Parts: sequence; structure tokens; C-alpha cells
Amino acid sequence: MKRNNLWIVALACGLSLSAYGQQQTGGGISEEMLKQIKQAYQGTPADKAIHNAISNNDINKLAINTDSKNNFDTYFSHKVNSKGITNQKSSGRCWLFTGLNVFRAQAIAKYNMGDFQFSQNYSFFWDQLEKANLFLQGIIDTREKPMEDKMVEWLFKNPLSDGGQFTGVSDILTKYGVVPAEVMVETNSSESTSRMANLIGLKLKEQGLELREAAAKGSKPAALEKKKTEMLGTIYRMLVLNLGEPPAKFTWTRKDAGGNPVETKEYTPLSFFNEYIGKDLKNNYVMLMNDPSREYYKLYEIDYDRHAYDGQNWTYVNLPVEDIKEMAIASIKDSTMMYFSCDVGKFFDRDRGVLDVNYYDYGSLMGTTFGMDKKQRIQTFSSGSSHAMTLMAVDLDANGKPKKWMVENSWGPGANSGHLIMTDQWFNEYMFRLVVDKKYITDKVKEVLKQTPTRLPAWDPMFADED
Repeated sequence: MKRNNLWIVALACGLSLSAYGQQQTGGGISEEMLKQIKQAYQGTPADKAIHNAISNNDINKLAINTDSKNNFDTYFSHKVNSKGITNQKSSGRCWLFTGLNVFRAQAIAKYNMGDFQFSQNYSFFWDQLEKANLFLQGIIDTREKPMEDKMVEWLFKNPLSDGGQFTGVSDILTKYGVVPAEVMVETNSSESTSRMANLIGLKLKEQGLELREAAAKGSKPAALEKKKTEMLGTIYRMLVLNLGEPPAKFTWTRKDAGGNPVETKEYTPLSFFNEYIGKDLKNNYVMLMNDPSREYYKLYEIDYDRHAYDGQNWTYVNLPVEDIKEMAIASIKDSTMMYFSCDVGKFFDRDRGVLDVNYYDYGSLMGTTFGMDKKQRIQTFSSGSSHAMTLMAVDLDANGKPKKWMVENSWGPGANSGHLIMTDQWFNEYMFRLVVDKKYITDKVKEVLKQTPTRLPAWDPMFADED
């Protein structure tokens, strides 16, 4: 293309000729610069050997630090017993499995049961219906805002998902109760959620546009509410076809650890919740966060980050990691598991179930350093909470300081019988959230909870759902 034609293109794109010229001459890679860049690779025998190795192997296998691998033990000084590993399969329901696993462990211990599980499918059904209503009501609430408004845009980008966090556990269980796993079993769509989620999300977006159009034509809030209810009927039917219809009541026999029948009763989901969980989830638990990019000893609230419209926004106390450890250790010593979330994909050997910042030596392999700290990784979107698990063990040294931690995962059986082991250093760098019973929080945290929370926007990238 001739230069004159390029000018025409630049003008058509709204660029001034001076701006066009700057784009052509400033900041690009010149021939002289390229010569300097190329000098970084000398093509030495060592360079060629590393290139050959990386070209034909998984980088992680080449970067394993043998010293770290060989010096890893699996003993824990303090451990909460658990029975059986759950499996979320191809779904983003880690938040739900984790929350239910916390309460499952308590129910097993209280009633001396064997491998018992709550139905994840039952709670997931109501979670999806509530999220659908949250979206549609959000569309009604923002009906007078333009489509390009940030909140409207966020709603249409996020009509619903199978991910979440502890607020969802609290919202859904408190409102709908729970049932045993055998009362509402898993289906293909609950274990592999993507197809169902895509279809329901597509339908919700269509319904959202219909609500906005009706509002633009003068429909009043009562009429929009009626229309929303009809729309949710369609979503409910889609959920039943995929997941089954939740029971209103059921009969269930509790068995002891030996499999012997103990008691047979008729329950509703809420009466079962009251008997086998029986806690005020909205007021008895506190979410703690370690986010060094924000001020510590502050209370924060995430706008619109809840699983039900009439639920609670996600609220947390931001703390230094050492403060969080203190409360985690107190909980484990008292045989109480916790909801825990982290950036699980970093420095993770899935075959061994190990999370260790020294496990892979990428710097030596690549001939450079990777020096960002936790705050910098958050600020550059290099790290964030991606997965929830159940914190259930800590190994303390002679001075009471943690050396390593263990979580119960929800990926089925595997290394360490389905558990992951993390070093304390990894905990420092990649742990983000912990939910603790209020009886374990410190006086300092109690004071922070009295603050009026600082509200953060729903689209803040630090607060993506865990899956």
C-alpha cells in the first residue's frame, strides 16, 4: 500500500497525521534495536541443550527442584479427620463442595456416621434459580440506564455461572436447606455444567432484553415483576430437565460408622438443615482475606456479589497473612475445618498433590528471575483466587509455627488420597480467603467488623468466582 493511502486509512480511523507519524516512528523495534535484542541469545552449547530439552518435554518436568521434591514429608501435628473425598467433576462448584464438606465433617463427627455427603445437586439447583432471579431483577433495577452503562454491561456479561464463594453457601443453605446426597443425586448436567449453563445464560440474556424493551415502552415495575416471574418459570423448567426437581420432603435413615441403621425420619430440606447443620450461617462465620494491594484491618463489601437478590453481599476483613494463620490454627486445634480458597494452579504438582514455591525452579531453566511479590502479582492480574478447598490440617514446629498445611480437595481420589499439601511459604503467597467460625476470631477482627464496609465494584477482577 502506498504511503498516501496509509494516510487516508489513518484519517478514516480518526487519527491526526502527526499521531500517525508517531505510530510509525516511535516505540517500534528498529533494525538496530533488533540486533541488540538478539544478543541475549548466544547459541552456546548450554543454550542449545536447554532448547532441545524444552522443545521435547513439559517445562514443569524439567523445572522440578529435586532437593525440594526429596525433602517433603507428609506428617501433620494437628489434623481434623474426614471420611471420603468428593468429586465436583467437570463443574465449577468447588465453592459449594467446599462449604458442604465443612458441614459434612461436623455432622459425621456429631452423629458418628460413615461416608456421608450432602447433595450438591440439590443446592446447585437453587443456586442457579436464585442467580437467574438476581440477573433479571438487576436488569429491572437498571432499566433506565443505557446498554453501555458499566453495571448493565457487567450484568449481561455475567447472567449466571456455576462458580461462587462462601456467600452462596450461606444464601442457599439458609433459604432452601439441604438434603442427603442419595435424595437428589448428581446428573450429567450437574457434573458437566457448561452446556446447560450456556443455554440458560443465553435464554437469560434474551429475557433481559425483553425486560428492557418492555420498560422502554412504559411497563411499570409491577408488570415487569410479573413478566420476570413468567421468565423464571422457563428457567425452572430448564433446570428440572437437567438436574431433576428438588424434593419438598423425604424419608431418610441415618446409619452409624459401621453401616447400621440408627434412625428413620421424614424431613423437609429445612428441617434436615436445622438438625444436621443447625447454624446461623449469615452471622456465625467471617470471611478473612489476604490482599496486600488493599489496606489491612479494613472491612470491605463487594457490590452485587451475592447468590440471591435477597441474600448478603460478600463482605470480608482484609488482614496480614500471619493474623489469618493464628485463627486457622485455633480452628484446626479445635477439630473444625474451614472454607479456604487460593490460586491453586501456581507451583502445583498434581501427580503428588504438592503446592510448594520451591518445587519448580523456572528461573534456572529460563536463565532469568521471576521477582514479583504477592501485591504486584495481584496488581498485574497475575494471581487471584481460583479454587476453594477445605482446610483441615497444619504441621507446627516446636515453637508453634506452621511448616505446612493440608486441604481436602473435591477432585476425587488421587495423590494423598485426594488431599493437597502446601508449604507455609506457598500459603503466604497464594492463599487468599478463609472463612472461620466467629468463635475463633481475635479481638482485633471483632473491632474491624464494627466498621462501615468500603464498597468495591462487582467487576473488580480480584473477586472472580471460585470454580
